[in-house]
Amino acid sequence: MVATLVLLLGLIPSAPAHADKIRDLVQVAGVRSNQLVGYGLVVGLDGTGDQTTQAPFTTQSLENMLKQFGVSIPSTGIQPQLKDVAAVTITAELPPFAKPGQTIDITVASIGNAKSLRGGELLMSPLRGADGNVYAIAQGSVVVGGVSATGRSGSSVQINISASGRIPNGASVERTVPNSFSHGGDIVLNLNTADYATANHIVDAINHLYGSGTAHALDGGSVSVRGPVDPSQKVAWLGAIEALDVDPGEAPARVIVNSRTGTVVIGADVRVTAAAVAHGSIQVTISEQPQVSQPGPFSNGTTQVVPNSSVSVTQQGAHMFKFGPGVSLDSIVRAVNQVGATPTDLISILEALKQAGALHADLVVI
Repeated sequence: MVATLVLLLGLIPSAPAHADKIRDLVQVAGVRSNQLVGYGLVVGLDGTGDQTTQAPFTTQSLENMLKQFGVSIPSTGIQPQLKDVAAVTITAELPPFAKPGQTIDITVASIGNAKSLRGGELLMSPLRGADGNVYAIAQGSVVVGGVSATGRSGSSVQINISASGRIPNGASVERTVPNSFSHGGDIVLNLNTADYATANHIVDAINHLYGSGTAHALDGGSVSVRGPVDPSQKVAWLGAIEALDVDPGEAPARVIVNSRTGTVVIGADVRVTAAAVAHGSIQVTISEQPQVSQPGPFSNGTTQVVPNSSVSVTQQGAHMFKFGPGVSLDSIVRAVNQVGATPTDLISILEALKQAGALHADLVVI
């Protein structure tokens, strides 16, 4: 059966240049989010928590928490069997300019052998930054998107992942992260994608409106803008600059290949020079058909299994691709589709064209 090649084609028609807002192309230096991480306990699970014989840290964490409330567990040498508690890691992203009292979303994930966190409640847990300081406190009911069920016979069904979940507005910010935005000096705009043409267009747009020398490019990825010292004036100044329209530079010719999923994304500017490619495949089949050998009557022999292996090698007809000079993306895809090639075949063809110097584009394999 002829397989249909499914491609995600980026920028298939050559679209005219369009203007983007500066705020969609850059990020302000010093204004960034920060990652937070913590450790906690989720309680109230319906028998889907950690098996404490295999995850003793869950019991240890619960005992340490109970001690803070004046509850001590006798050391009888018997470890409590907790089925409704799970040890989890907590992660969150602290946005820039977050102030104490504001809430942020958090994600919890089991680090033991809990089957599901559905219906669980996360106990109060601190979230720390890379410097070790506590920046938020997390607590709340876990929302799980996955479903899992197991029968007595061992049969099970699972949809998505139920050992992790989210808590909307589950953490309260306790500490402000200092940033350099309120300090005096120039404002540096870092491009999301470094491009010399885009940086030059941003400089021209700012200088055209606010006068020559207001902005200058530091390199292909950064633009420095002269700004006021007063933070309130800097906010209004930066807001006006981010609203300016800029024509970004054209994206480079690039082919993106995902070797795991077979996804191929080809830009519109991809071209190949004159080339011919022969692509075929060899199929090796090995089958085992063991035979049973019975002994003769009254021979006192035993039944034996005799192995019988069959090996066959077949080669499918190779397909020849011939590309003229300057062939376009549409011609490449049409030629590959006509012979029923798969995305894996296309990946091999593109790699061969790149090695031969006929593919005029960056080949990126992810």
